[in-house]
Amino acid sequence: LAKHPEIKALMKPDYNLIWVVVLMVLAQLTAFYLVKDLDWKWVIFWAYVFGSCISHSMTLAIHEISHNSAFGNKKAMWNRWFGIFANLPLGLPYSISFKRYHMDHHRYLGGDGIDVDIPTNFEGWFFCTPFRKFIWIVLQPFFYAIRPLCINPKPITRLEIINLLAQLSFDVVIYYFWGVKSTFYMLAGSVLGLGLHPISGHFIAEHYMFLKGYETYSYYGPLNMLTFNVGYHNEHHDFPNIPGKNLPLVKKIAAEYYDNLPQYNSWIKVLYDFVMDDTISPYSRMKRHLKGEVKQD
Repeated sequence: LAKHPEIKALMKPDYNLIWVVVLMVLAQLTAFYLVKDLDWKWVIFWAYVFGSCISHSMTLAIHEISHNSAFGNKKAMWNRWFGIFANLPLGLPYSISFKRYHMDHHRYLGGDGIDVDIPTNFEGWFFCTPFRKFIWIVLQPFFYAIRPLCINPKPITRLEIINLLAQLSFDVVIYYFWGVKSTFYMLAGSVLGLGLHPISGHFIAEHYMFLKGYETYSYYGPLNMLTFNVGYHNEHHDFPNIPGKNLPLVKKIAAEYYDNLPQYNSWIKVLYDFVMDDTISPYSRMKRHLKGEVKQD
């Protein structure tokens, strides 16, 4: 910032995010209706080909909203309510809990017992062969859901209960009016989109140490268009209050800080290399033992 103070001008809400999220919710509602009478094979096909992409993209919209990118820091609660709305087509309550744990990830990156993005010792010990690492990728939604309860359980908040009740109500409505196929499409899209899917390469690309000494990596490929530029991950951790829309401008302005860092152009290759490289496993993360006072969200 001392060298490039113009970056401060990028620290503002992205109001376009609001309309993008609304359109994504409407797109999924339309899909729920269209699949309700299809054969099961086509329900599964569209859940993976279309629903999974929208669902994973929506989780990254929720990531943006968790940083107050939709309405700004002065309207933090507006962002929380909007996150609950964005959560609806995923089928599983996610938004409020994600925000609480994700803020810890930014404050205490790699913090042992705090950052639940770090795999457990069991994951590192067991998923150590190519086949087991492949299964681990398939089961990523399960591990991301259960890991916080094992590593850093937090008291349930009022907003989390509201998130849960709103989600259950929405799911019941979808099942009542459009039936089991629409409900399956919704849930399967979320599970498949966060598991064995090209976009899921970002889970591994962001912080797994393929090169010693580098614990955060950026991806500059085309899938950023579906993921709110989450691939610009060094830039995001440097400036978490800058919306994803503006992160390419950060890289352009401060190119001397980012261009020479290790980077990716394919999340699919990241997944392949993770499975096939015997030197990489869930253990391949920087873990820190925190000292001093820890303030969690």
